[in-house]
Amino acid sequence: MYAFEWTIGLLLGAMLLAALARRLRVPYPTFLALGGAALAFVPSSPNWTLEPDLALALLVAPVLLDAAFDTSLRDLRDNWLPVATLVVVAVALTTAVAACVAKYFVPDMPWAAAIALGAIVAPPDAAAATAVLRTIRLPYRILKILEGESLLNDASALLIYRVAVGAVAASSLKTTEVAPALAWALIGSVIVGYGMARLSMVINARNTDVPSSIIIQFAGTFTVWIVAEKLQLSGILTIVVYAVTLARCVPTYTPARMRVPSYAVWETAVFVLNVVAFVLIGLQLQPIWNGMPANMQPRNVMVAAAVLAAVIVTRIVWVMIYNTVMRLIVPDTTQVMSHRPSRARPTLKGGILVSWCGMRGIVTLAAAFALPANFPYRDLILLTAFGVVIGTLVIQGLTLRPLVSWLALDDGDPVAHEISRARKRAYHAALDAIGEDQSTEGKILRLEYEQMLQRTERTEHGSGLASGELPADPLRRKAISAARRTALEMRRSGDIGDDAFHVLEEEFDWAELSAAG
Repeated sequence: MYAFEWTIGLLLGAMLLAALARRLRVPYPTFLALGGAALAFVPSSPNWTLEPDLALALLVAPVLLDAAFDTSLRDLRDNWLPVATLVVVAVALTTAVAACVAKYFVPDMPWAAAIALGAIVAPPDAAAATAVLRTIRLPYRILKILEGESLLNDASALLIYRVAVGAVAASSLKTTEVAPALAWALIGSVIVGYGMARLSMVINARNTDVPSSIIIQFAGTFTVWIVAEKLQLSGILTIVVYAVTLARCVPTYTPARMRVPSYAVWETAVFVLNVVAFVLIGLQLQPIWNGMPANMQPRNVMVAAAVLAAVIVTRIVWVMIYNTVMRLIVPDTTQVMSHRPSRARPTLKGGILVSWCGMRGIVTLAAAFALPANFPYRDLILLTAFGVVIGTLVIQGLTLRPLVSWLALDDGDPVAHEISRARKRAYHAALDAIGEDQSTEGKILRLEYEQMLQRTERTEHGSGLASGELPADPLRRKAISAARRTALEMRRSGDIGDDAFHVLEEEFDWAELSAAG
């Protein structure tokens, strides 16, 4: 009962912290980090731990799949250059700077261990940034760059991390061995991720039971990660390819009655996993701190503070260098001539905001926790990782919203324009599906969709397909299916992005559920 009582109490406490974060409009991981740190000072707190090999699979795989599923390939293609520089250059620079800082303060630390520390703290968790950015109007391009970065920088950082950890185990680091391993990890991850997604679609297409489908989704996610690890691939990249492939194909055959509860379960699971990560690390802090010699504690705190400053400053310097160079290269006319905001000329204000969105989160915690028990300076690395996470979440997370308000960024909300355009075509498709049906149901539906189309044409935001509680209606389902197919085609062609598509998909799902009676 002791463990059960603590579990219930921690979940309720996390829920209250998240509610407080929403009220204050700050990222909820910030308060979870503070709550996790507070656990280190709670007397008689439980002594929970987790197998290092299990940490990344349990804490990262589902969170990453949830983020990758909503990623827009169109926007990734449009923003490939800024995303690539953040994923590759920024991660490599941050890893190198953090490793040098750690080595400076702890000369006895092996370079491989210092590089592992750098790779652990290198990838920002843009989920924390988007938690606050989605509550305000922000330039669409910046949001997509941050989401793309968070999706792929984990892969680059954890590839460096795995090589460094392997070098410690092998007591050497040979370039001739690293290059083929990285090539296999990159190419093999794409192939395996795509193949596993296709296999998963075959299995799920035959399943019509909602609980079973959701269980299979989670089991499939962990299976993909395990297979990738067994084959010495990148679990992160494999999951990303797996999720993106599913996202492009699953909406065509998944009914609303299965999709709606599935999304709700995944959202809850991601929150719980964030809670678990911060709680587990918080519970490790007290024994780690007490196990350190008293004369080493000030030095270790200084190392954590120095690494924290290094990762913040390195990101700011690199982003502003890139932003300045691109503004010199890209002429002003690009801003006017571009029809897509993702192809617009970068701005100084946008660079400032991106440089400040460097909060670390669950990937950093899980990677630190996953270090082998006998890894050199493991306690110092764990303390530093948690210090960087809580420091960035507090310093940057709590100041992000005021910064956005001060910068006063606005791009006219291109997603709203895409939604409006897609609704018009979808409603026309729904009317075409009804045709000249002269039944009472056909006349009512035709009038309903004509009115919705008129409202959509009068306002940029439209009014959606909400239709209330209605009896089972095959004709209505036929119209909704036609509208859904039109939205899918617009996404495939790149006419609208995934954000606009998911808004319409949710409207169609609720309309379909109401039409089912």
